[in-house]
Amino acid sequence: MNGARIAAIEYALPEGRIGNAELAELHPHWNMPQVALQSGVKSRGWCEPGETALDLAERACRKLLARPGVDPAQVRALLFCTQSPDYIMPPNSCLLQDRLGLPRNIAALDYTLACSGFIYGLYLANALIVSGAAGQVLLVTAETYSKWVHPDDRGPAILFGDGAAAALISAGEPGIGRFALATDGAGARTFIVPAGGARVPHSRETVSPVRDANGNIRTAENIFMNGQQVLDFVKKEIPGFVRGLLIDENITIDDIDLVVFHQASQVTLDFLFKALRVPREKQFVNIAQIGNTVSASIPIALRDAELKGRLKPGMRVLLVGFGVGLSWGGCIVTWSDGRLPNGCD
Repeated sequence: MNGARIAAIEYALPEGRIGNAELAELHPHWNMPQVALQSGVKSRGWCEPGETALDLAERACRKLLARPGVDPAQVRALLFCTQSPDYIMPPNSCLLQDRLGLPRNIAALDYTLACSGFIYGLYLANALIVSGAAGQVLLVTAETYSKWVHPDDRGPAILFGDGAAAALISAGEPGIGRFALATDGAGARTFIVPAGGARVPHSRETVSPVRDANGNIRTAENIFMNGQQVLDFVKKEIPGFVRGLLIDENITIDDIDLVVFHQASQVTLDFLFKALRVPREKQFVNIAQIGNTVSASIPIALRDAELKGRLKPGMRVLLVGFGVGLSWGGCIVTWSDGRLPNGCD
């Protein structure tokens, strides 16, 4: 049976940056120093009005495909995870295939998940490779939540940054271990854009701003996030979920070299690291200058860890994503030795 591994990752961020000082000028009552402590975010990238998740994804993919040893003609499947597609139809994956000049004899599909999206994408890519259906899969996670955030809604505005990551998943020595995946749709309304889709179509009412009890302003076509309920979900579900994954692999945190959680917020990360007793030297956090980039957060963190020398060949890495859905998932990967599919570095 074939094995699968993460061969390479690249990412792209918007050029436009929004710092906490700028948000403080716009909203003096937001107490940005305290907000920064809780969120962990000091700056985030927001796309320009005409810039989309597809544009960021193309930039990330071009960086990846330009690496020595990567042959675009060998890609047999393109998976594109986003909740901010360019159009209702066609899928971003089809548009990206054309932009990149990838072969036409590939499978290309979109799937809509948020903060667990990279883990679920790995699950799909791994299955394609292990089954023999594909030798190389291009896994793209790209999100522009700034399109759905009302600028006067403090929680989402301070937390989310736009970004895209492209990962090449390749056949080879097994590097992707067992997956654990979970779903609880009963919690769907804790994190939702209530209107603008088929259930509640766009109307004059859905774009009318409303002020909530905390003074935040949003429309029904903006993100609604109950931050406390999301945090309660993480506290209730994720530590036990991770322990179960480790037990299934017959290992402990001592056997893990690096832990990369979805970069949700500093409060969330601090809780998980403490609950799971993850030593500081095994923690990786990069939310400060990037923000929460949703499905792109884990692969961006992996690439940053690699660039900073924190992630090296042969290291065993615990990956866990969780969020909108509610949906969560985890897996353990052994980091690639850096050889790309044709053996070139």
